Amino acid sequence: MLTLTRRGLALALPFMAGLAVAQAAQAQNLSLAVAAPPTTLDPHYHTLSPNNMVAEHFFDKLVGRDAQAKLEPGLAESWTLIDDTTWEFKLRQGVKFSDGTDFNAQDVLYTLERVPNVVNSPGSFSIYTRAITRTEVIDPHTVRFHTNGIYPLLPQDLSQVFIISDSIKGRDGTADFNNGRATVGTGPFRLVSYTPDDRIVMERNENYWGEKPAWKQVTYRFIANDGVRVAALLSGDVQMIDVVPPADIPRLRQTQGIGFSEVPSLRSIYIKIDTAHDSSPYITDNNGRKLDRNPLRDLRVRQALSTAINRKAIADRVMQGAATPSGQMMPPGANGYIADLPAPPYEPDGAKKLLAEAGYPDGFRITLIGPNNRYVNDAQIIQAVGQMWQRIGVATTVDAMPFSVMAQRQARNDMSAMLIGWATAGEPSTALRGNLTTRIPEKGFGTVNFSGYSNTKVDALVEEGLRTADDEKREDIFKQAMRVAMEDVGLITLHMQKNIWALRGGLTYEARADEYTVAMGVKPAK
Repeated sequence: MLTLTRRGLALALPFMAGLAVAQAAQAQNLSLAVAAPPTTLDPHYHTLSPNNMVAEHFFDKLVGRDAQAKLEPGLAESWTLIDDTTWEFKLRQGVKFSDGTDFNAQDVLYTLERVPNVVNSPGSFSIYTRAITRTEVIDPHTVRFHTNGIYPLLPQDLSQVFIISDSIKGRDGTADFNNGRATVGTGPFRLVSYTPDDRIVMERNENYWGEKPAWKQVTYRFIANDGVRVAALLSGDVQMIDVVPPADIPRLRQTQGIGFSEVPSLRSIYIKIDTAHDSSPYITDNNGRKLDRNPLRDLRVRQALSTAINRKAIADRVMQGAATPSGQMMPPGANGYIADLPAPPYEPDGAKKLLAEAGYPDGFRITLIGPNNRYVNDAQIIQAVGQMWQRIGVATTVDAMPFSVMAQRQARNDMSAMLIGWATAGEPSTALRGNLTTRIPEKGFGTVNFSGYSNTKVDALVEEGLRTADDEKREDIFKQAMRVAMEDVGLITLHMQKNIWALRGGLTYEARADEYTVAMGVKPAK
């Protein structure tokens, strides 16, 4: 039994008080680590999940989304379809930007003006603003958006666009966001510092209009290496990690003090295949000579590459159960999911026959590229696919690289086959428009379709769906478009990811279907 004399108590009290202060300070600070770094802090530069989930801390959108990807009020308190071509948005009053300026309709106008004009954007957000032909300011907190014909998906589109302040005009280049001069938002945190590929330090925005985060300061680290990220969690260097490596899950589950948060993902993992080039840059015959035609333009070759892949084996062995094989870009239960469109069967013998019918009985050589720091087990996935393609006579060189390097290669279409992912917004129009429609920038079609896929029937169905006000009819039309594109092997779907976070110290996290890792969702131990 411990007893303290008066003198001992007098000596202990300052120490105990100091310890309490230190613990209270620590309780207000959060350190977490994510697998994928953003390419920039510019919220309009690149439609990329790592960029978007960082931007969530500093900026808001007119329309928000909850953890299940359902729409909810954001900087707009309400929105109403006034007539077939006019949406009216009522803006939230009393909101201030982090520089102290008031939020109003001028900020919305400025944002929409900037989005399509971001220099060198590798994935433009204009896909979400293209439907707006004119913006009308009714008063400082009422905006009307006019569209060219019926456009029922405008609230969904605007749930993807971060609002920036009109006060940063003249200093709104991408570099200005990275150095903090332009990082002025209405979000729950303010930027303190940004060290590319290392960390972001942020502090709570005490004037935030919504629910205040639990954390006064957050260190948001980027640790691409799986082993290092897990080690940082186990050592207490960070209190939370995302993209938990499947191989480490059994060990972590048996570690005292480690908890999990998990949910099925909206992210589709797939392979883009080059149909843009007459002679694809990384395809040769078996002697290394360039082919006089691009075999990927032949449907039979695309079908062969798809059916040569054993998706179940990848989900079970490479992903260790943290994935669901898929034959489309929408997950089960989501709007637009096609129940009778399963993952393509594994048929290596049939794949060989298809190659022979297409004129490649001896196969050919191809390079498959992919990231080694973006998706769960991404480098292992492309290795597995490469081995499967080898078995049907397609000699495959696998080239894994940092995602930042691969993103630039994608923008130049410097590839023949590439592993990548797309997180849907809970409904199919963005996946279709971004990836599977013909690249027509002025229409907002094919914004990330650098591989050249084009199918006029898909284009026509997507256009029809975007003009259809009836929800059920629109969903059916988008399902038709997805089915046509999948049967045409516009891309090779592999699986849907499962989102898994690990936390220590009794922290909890509201798992998000969009896979975003945001400090606002982390709650202290009770």
